[in-house]
Amino acid sequence: MATFTQWVTGARVRTLPNSVAPVIVGAGAAAAVSAFSLTRTLLALLVALALQVGVNYANDYSDGVRGTDADRVGPLRLVGSGLVPAGAVRTAAFACFGVAAVAGLVLVAISGFWWLLLVGAACIAAAWFYTGGERPYGYSGWGEVAVFLFFGLVAVLGTQYVQAGRVSWAAVAGAVAMGAFSAAVLVANNLRDVPTDAETGKRTLAVLLGEANTRLLYGALVVLPFAMTLLIAVSQRWALVAVLAGALLAPAVKRVVNGGRGMELVPVIKQTGMAMLAWAVLTGAALGWG
Repeated sequence: MATFTQWVTGARVRTLPNSVAPVIVGAGAAAAVSAFSLTRTLLALLVALALQVGVNYANDYSDGVRGTDADRVGPLRLVGSGLVPAGAVRTAAFACFGVAAVAGLVLVAISGFWWLLLVGAACIAAAWFYTGGERPYGYSGWGEVAVFLFFGLVAVLGTQYVQAGRVSWAAVAGAVAMGAFSAAVLVANNLRDVPTDAETGKRTLAVLLGEANTRLLYGALVVLPFAMTLLIAVSQRWALVAVLAGALLAPAVKRVVNGGRGMELVPVIKQTGMAMLAWAVLTGAALGWG
């Protein structure tokens, strides 16, 4: 029977910057147009965190029952390891989705933008069907696209929109950066799992592209946020401070470029996530206080 610590490990806490960072950028973009709301930002953050933990448990469940986690490197899998019954992990996933739905409903009610309920429903559906259902899109190479869309465009622009009632070009640039960072985290994760995914029929983008092209894709994705920094700096020069996040990213890029495999790539996931969070904090601050 799994301990509390193992449940926390199964929630994959290291992935939470993927949820926190976009909300920070969106809040900074809202502050830049004098529309920041702490209450709405916290609600958006709760939605994002609940969805992130929910999708992590959902992936643990779906991969576990399919047997794709039977021989996997990296963090503990609750179902794949046999520590927790599959049904319990599925229940945990849907409980998280429920928290996200309630927080999202409150946020929509406060903002008055009821059409956003459709966006919320799409987010929950995307979280489940990434590895769930009969034809999970994460098994067909579409995971990075979904991550770019939902953890980039939807998360950043949605956070600004529920506060300001509009989106700004700076928020769009920030959304592209967050989407690229989040996709890079997933690329690193899937690069680590190429051998086992290929054996179990999980055709992620990394499996489809091959290791060499996947390493090039990772490099392109982590460069894109810094291109967005230059774009934002055209009108907000203090945004240039976000280039400092590159220092956190350098070890990850080096490990990927030098051909790291398996457990060697586990730190890359954390380093990429921390660089994303640092970029978000620095950019959000520049937008909000500049």
